[in-house]
Amino acid sequence: MRRPSGRRRIVLAVVASLAVLGLLGWGSLQLIDVFSGDDKASAAGGAKDCATAPRTADAARETKPKAFPQPRQVKVNVLNATKRGGLAKETAAELKKRGFTIGDVGNATKAFDKKVEGPGIVLGAKSAADTALPVLATQLKGAAKQTDARKGGEVDLILGSQFKDLAKKKDADKALAALAAPAPKPAKAERSDGKNC
Repeated sequence: MRRPSGRRRIVLAVVASLAVLGLLGWGSLQLIDVFSGDDKASAAGGAKDCATAPRTADAARETKPKAFPQPRQVKVNVLNATKRGGLAKETAAELKKRGFTIGDVGNATKAFDKKVEGPGIVLGAKSAADTALPVLATQLKGAAKQTDARKGGEVDLILGSQFKDLAKKKDADKALAALAAPAPKPAKAERSDGKNC
């Protein structure tokens, strides 16, 4: 016994028609919402909410300046990886004038000797990556920061082939001040509808 195929076609056609009508109706409502004046009013209300909304707890929190060591707390070994003689001694004397504590002064090890392409490298322990290394890097524009397996707190300034001079003192002081007190991030207010402004 076979079912009549005409009945199946009618049922499928009715279901498909209902689905199409439902989608058209839903789409029409969406278009009406988009082009109606209510949306503009809610946008204006949202802007008003943004202007008067109190800052959320996260946004109200000030960015605390990171505690970087003072130059006198940073012990620097100045090492010359160039062919020019006396460069490490001159640079160490200038760093001492700027308040840094000077450790060893001399030629770079074989691993770096005549192999540093840029102006220089500031090198220290992994623990110094966010403390002493950025402080020392303010003194030499373009210095690469690297870490090694050492345990001590001393850091190395290895002078490279493109080294001409340390950064001007006023520029280094400005970079040091910016490092210690980064600009706060702009706060986001929260609207009454829960969306960020």
